[in-house]
Amino acid sequence: MRKGVLRSRLLGWLWPLALLAPGAAEAASVDNLRLWAAPDHARLVFDLSAPAEAKVFSLDDPRRLVIDLRDSRLNADLARLDLEGSAIREVRSGIRDGDDLRVVLELSRAIEPRHFALAPNEQYGHRLVVDLEYPGESAVEDPIDPIESMIREQEIAADRAQAEAVAEGRDPATVAPVMEPAQPHPKRDIIVAVDAGHGGEDPGAIGPSGTREKDVVLEMANRLARLIDATEGFKAVMIRDGDYYIGLRQRTRIAREQKADFFVSIHADAFNSPRPHGSSVYALSQRGATSETAQWLAATENRADLIGGVDGSLSLDDKDEVLRGVLLDLTMTATLNDSLTIGGQVLDRLGRVNDLHKSRVEQAGFMVLKSPDIPSLLVETGFISNPDEESRLRDGGYQQRMVEAIFGGIRAHFHRNPPPASLLAWQRDQGRDTVGNEYRIQPGDTLSEIAARHGVPVAQLRQANELDGDVIRVGQVLRIPRS
Repeated sequence: MRKGVLRSRLLGWLWPLALLAPGAAEAASVDNLRLWAAPDHARLVFDLSAPAEAKVFSLDDPRRLVIDLRDSRLNADLARLDLEGSAIREVRSGIRDGDDLRVVLELSRAIEPRHFALAPNEQYGHRLVVDLEYPGESAVEDPIDPIESMIREQEIAADRAQAEAVAEGRDPATVAPVMEPAQPHPKRDIIVAVDAGHGGEDPGAIGPSGTREKDVVLEMANRLARLIDATEGFKAVMIRDGDYYIGLRQRTRIAREQKADFFVSIHADAFNSPRPHGSSVYALSQRGATSETAQWLAATENRADLIGGVDGSLSLDDKDEVLRGVLLDLTMTATLNDSLTIGGQVLDRLGRVNDLHKSRVEQAGFMVLKSPDIPSLLVETGFISNPDEESRLRDGGYQQRMVEAIFGGIRAHFHRNPPPASLLAWQRDQGRDTVGNEYRIQPGDTLSEIAARHGVPVAQLRQANELDGDVIRVGQVLRIPRS
């Protein structure tokens, strides 16, 4: 008797609780749709009131992509969705099986779809992300010329052959040059990959007046690219040139595909207080961050991939495990030294435009800088969370002075250390291997041997050429100080 009474009372309590449970009797609603069009893909995001089970499939004749959301309804106006620049010609919707929402995308080209759900974060609630990848398309609208790409591949192969010889204990002087002498001289451009941070559904930091990081850094990236392209001997490659998201690892992969000589990622810093201010320059750290600020910032920037998903990584599968480790270590050391050298020059020039948040190049484990074969920097142009700097970040004059400082540091480095096949190397070194107090590095040379050959101390040779260590490159020209 008691059990029956207890069961009856328990059911009486649970029934109204079930009615009040969030989402128990209410369907999920699509409150908004957002679309970002990139050269090689489009991303469609459904903003949902609650999680919804999704089924996505393609149909042919005509091409369509069907998105079925179980137990859902549409509260958004599809007519307001801007389809320009995407593979989507038209979007329509309907109800199926009584309670399910069907959204159909009419397509103008072949696509490869993928979809995933995202949990709420600081900016958005529940989301369904549908990516439309365009097979065979490049993420860069103006990719590197095939001939320049071949020349750059030869240079990279020559560098790797030298590194492999060192890793295997062989004399690098015995390695035959991979690149055949070109007639005439290739005079290739130096490729600078310009990365505007964040983008698409990832706005980055937001200032007190509502300024979005993704917008101001794209403006500065465009300014920097124009400045680079207007300079003889240099060419810019934009990692993103519109308001769309690219995964952090994909950014470095695009730079590698475009055979970039250098990679610079532009951001606007933020903190949970309006007081911090100033510009900063970051390079990759192989052993963690050099300060708590750098460590916190790296974690913040790396978390962007939680918004857009993560993608592939560098592979050296053709090498055995030990050799892979040594090669990466050698490459990272040389690359990091270049990054720190260029970073110092950029930081010095930034200090003439804005206060510096840190007086030296910081190092942290930024995922976007983890390209072993490309020197890379991340530049925080100012604190968007500081009202004064937020205002300056929106100012065109400030933006122009900032990018001139960034490129000034990059240009100074490559004028001093131009890649052998570049126009800058030809302009400076045509017809001379050793002239006066200069020496062009040959295969097998070491800094100590060059110093001994010219009768100068190694430390003096380093200082004259602003070298942080003993890493040198074939084709690099050293200034030989008078002993």
